[in-house]
Amino acid sequence: MAEPVISIRGLRKSYDELEAVRGIDLDVLPREIFAVLGPNGAGKTTTVEILEGYRDRDGGEVSVLGVDPARPTPAWRERIGIVLQETTLEPALTVRESLQQYAGYYREPREVEEVIGLVGLEDQADSRARKLSGGQKRRLDVGIALVGDPDLLFLDEPTTGFDPSARRQAWEMVAGLRDLGKTVLLTTHYMEEAQVLADRVAIISEGRIVALDTPENLGDRRQLPTTITFTVPAGTGLGDLEGIGQTLSQTGGEDGRIEISISTHDPVENLNRITAWALETGLEIGQLEVRRPSLEDVYLGLTDA
Repeated sequence: MAEPVISIRGLRKSYDELEAVRGIDLDVLPREIFAVLGPNGAGKTTTVEILEGYRDRDGGEVSVLGVDPARPTPAWRERIGIVLQETTLEPALTVRESLQQYAGYYREPREVEEVIGLVGLEDQADSRARKLSGGQKRRLDVGIALVGDPDLLFLDEPTTGFDPSARRQAWEMVAGLRDLGKTVLLTTHYMEEAQVLADRVAIISEGRIVALDTPENLGDRRQLPTTITFTVPAGTGLGDLEGIGQTLSQTGGEDGRIEISISTHDPVENLNRITAWALETGLEIGQLEVRRPSLEDVYLGLTDA
């Protein structure tokens, strides 16, 4: 098994009486996109800043690319790229000029034209930063982080404030970093972002990791019940559905129809029973929906957010 790019054991950090990080253990593997989720004040920003070498720790062992970030070297700095939540770009410089400026800080940078292509800014290469859209500026931020050809990138809330279209375009760009052989650690508030991008996810709450797994398995999602919902006309008897699933409930819905909700660990069998019942009785069922517990459901349950 490959050596972890990031390895943390017993990480602790306090601010006066506040213990912000309380003994975190974590490994991030090569070419992995690893997402860190958590409510404000959970300790995720402190943890990431320690990994980046910008904040001291009070206890524990930390290795990033084989180096303790508390004792960074210039060579180590060139191996990491950082995209902050908010970056101030030089408004008068073009995309190409901005990347050329930052490329000059590194001994072996990537070719600027290649980076422009990687972040999808070919059509804006000669546009000044002040004329870029929010999504294009974020692409330039990532380009600046990439131009030094780092092995590890830290992305802090990379799509905050994006519209849905720009967010999905940014996801494609971030997913492409894996294909370049990069390791990515990102923080995000968007559950769908973690679901789409991350190989693994850690949820931090009150300074501790409360769950760590793939998005599909996080918080034992596979073991949680599926919810089946549908509507039937008012006055419909539900006797034939008694005993279906683990719980069955009904509430008054719109247009006089009844909303039915069934929680079950066997959705295929129970869907078969529901549709067979509807066909046998000539009953019209509407708004049929099958929903597994989402990553957001798991997150809210673990963090009490």
